[in-house]
Amino acid sequence: NCSMVNTVLATMTADAFKNFADAIEGGAKPDAVAQEALNKHWRVLFDGNGYDPAWLDEANSRGIWRIDSGVDAINMMASEKNIKLFADMKVLSKDELVARRDIGLQHYSGIVEMEALCFIDMLKQQIIPAIKEAEQDIKTVGAALKAVETGLAAMHHEADDYKKASLARVLRLETMITAREAVDSAEAECPAHLWPVATYKEMLFLDANQDSSGNTI
Repeated sequence: NCSMVNTVLATMTADAFKNFADAIEGGAKPDAVAQEALNKHWRVLFDGNGYDPAWLDEANSRGIWRIDSGVDAINMMASEKNIKLFADMKVLSKDELVARRDIGLQHYSGIVEMEALCFIDMLKQQIIPAIKEAEQDIKTVGAALKAVETGLAAMHHEADDYKKASLARVLRLETMITAREAVDSAEAECPAHLWPVATYKEMLFLDANQDSSGNTI
């Protein structure tokens, strides 16, 4: 749902046009207003690859403030600057912004919690039993399971919405990524007929890996 994104962009644009209109109605020449805006904000114009990691260094060199974490971005919704912006534009009140911030953080934490619980179930009920049956060492995957469980427990013990969402971000983007790498390494060594979930080969070439009864060949 991009409605909040569009609301933010539209409010920022409306505020900028209001500032232009106020200046022009106050006697400034339109060309001068436009030139001042460009001179002040020229550094933010960029037509390169915004997904290139090199852009982060470029943004820093230009003195552009950025937020790399979605959790931090959600939390900034109720900052004093943003509360003033939305209030001045008569779009959202402080209470409405705070509510959206809290709901956004809780929603993020809830999604990660479900992902982590699902991952833990898969490890315990499918992946680790398959590794044992293949007589492989479960030490690495077992440690990964413990790390995910520890991260999830830390979330459950945190009452503050922002701190909990921050822990969830680490769990999702660091701990679970490392755990996934451990599982991928185990899959590479496990005989295909023992692996309990679909392999990439099966997902990409499903019709070429099944017999007439739908059984994996």
